[in-house]
Amino acid sequence: MCNSKVAPDAAELAFAIGDVVIVSGLPGSGKSTLIERAVADLDAAGGLVARVDSQHVRDAWERGLPGRMPYAVLRPAVRVAHYVRLHRRLRPDGGAVVHDCGAHPWVRRLAAYHARRRGRRVHLVLLDVPPRVALEGQARRRRRVSRRAFRRHVRAFGRLVADAKAGRPPDGCRSAVLLDRDAADALKAIRFK
Repeated sequence: MCNSKVAPDAAELAFAIGDVVIVSGLPGSGKSTLIERAVADLDAAGGLVARVDSQHVRDAWERGLPGRMPYAVLRPAVRVAHYVRLHRRLRPDGGAVVHDCGAHPWVRRLAAYHARRRGRRVHLVLLDVPPRVALEGQARRRRRVSRRAFRRHVRAFGRLVADAKAGRPPDGCRSAVLLDRDAADALKAIRFK
């Protein structure tokens, strides 16, 4: 049975070595920023912690492509490459932190499948920021998703947050940790011990 908890302001979140943590939130909510800032490169045993973030794929493609490709064209290609990378990075032993918008349940199911095969667990960290804050984040990074797509994200992520608050993390997830903006800013480390 899955547990769900709402995290108080904390400087650190700790998970078991080899577990998978999915950081989920609306586009522009600060998922990549949190992963970059808080996830240690190594777990407590010295094993490498995989960071699976679509932003890394996007940055690499933008550096390698001549000129500026419109985001509307780049985004679907990056998404496919990100999911292929996700599938590969979840196979080996070792912890992983995965960037996810929360709109695609199959991402959580894929992570849960690989974690179960290795005797590990999946945890969900939800960045619960208001849609207007996420839109401001999109404006800062100059990458806006369409209004239609954003509304779809808001609906899907809203269901995840409501379930977490009610103590019902998604199938396959051991726990759900809910962070508002202040709690996310206060979080200094996501570690595997």
